[in-house]
Amino acid sequence: MKKRIQFLNTFVDNLSMSETIEIIDNTISRQENLQHVVVNAGKIVDMQKDNDLRKSVNSCNLINADGQSVVWASHFLGLPLKERVAGIDLMENLVELAFKNNYKAYFLGAKEEVVKKVVDIYSKKYSKDIIAGYRNGYFSKEQEKDIARDIADSKAQLLFVAITSPKKEIFLYQNRDILSNVNFTMGVGGSFDVISGFVKRAPLWMQKTGLEWFYRFLQEPKRMWKRYLKGNTKFIFLVINERLKRVV
Repeated sequence: MKKRIQFLNTFVDNLSMSETIEIIDNTISRQENLQHVVVNAGKIVDMQKDNDLRKSVNSCNLINADGQSVVWASHFLGLPLKERVAGIDLMENLVELAFKNNYKAYFLGAKEEVVKKVVDIYSKKYSKDIIAGYRNGYFSKEQEKDIARDIADSKAQLLFVAITSPKKEIFLYQNRDILSNVNFTMGVGGSFDVISGFVKRAPLWMQKTGLEWFYRFLQEPKRMWKRYLKGNTKFIFLVINERLKRVV
């Protein structure tokens, strides 16, 4: 049974990567439904004021710590998480699981050339049989329910949504009834850009030392400075304030 910790207006399940995969695999085998989300420093900061995002995240059945900073914060607050379970790594493992267990996956998000490249890569690496369908992430609010119905009709067991927060969390939450026959859904942020090769991922040593965000910042400083530098600073203050509350 998974242990869930709570801090900074969110929940995080204290699970390793292997434990997370086992829960997801068992969910699909039992033909049940599980909505997954990852949290990082930036998302936790946004959740403090964005009620819709907070509700969408906290309603999920499975919540992993995507950012190393969240793991460090949990230790600092006396609620130590086992490890970081990065969304992109989980997705890669689940695509492999789909191939091994004859599951099908639907890929939603990013630009058309990006998501198509992801599908092509996985089709060649594994098999076209694991692809239930795909669609780019550019659509209006009015199109959302039709897109959700198309995904449900595809008979996919797994749905990966590569759309920015909070849009992806809210999309999954508001269309959860339509997508109820999809056994597992998760938001994967910019993972499609990395898998397709359009964006480089940080070296392993930077991932392990919590500097993956800095590597991403260096690639697009003008677009990322506010998200990372300002967001990370706010996260540090939130964690320190939470620690002081717990001490008192």
